[in-house]
Amino acid sequence: MKRILFAILITTLAGSVASATCTSDAADKKLAGAAKTSFLGKCQRDAQAACDTSAADKKLAGAAKASFTKKCLSDAVGK
Repeated sequence: MKRILFAILITTLAGSVASATCTSDAADKKLAGAAKTSFLGKCQRDAQAACDTSAADKKLAGAAKASFTKKCLSDAVGK
């Protein structure tokens, strides 16, 4: 049961990450300076966790995992 709830949570987070990037969210919120840096750091950590979970769900390893995670983070952060 916990696994199903966790999967739903990750799917929801992945959907919210996919809908907008961290940098566009920061721009929409008109963040600057330390507030922007803090926001982007937290957003990137959240995206990293979601991407790692997604890679684990797909049972990726090695170069495939690294490539998937890099693209996933790039899409989420917007760099």
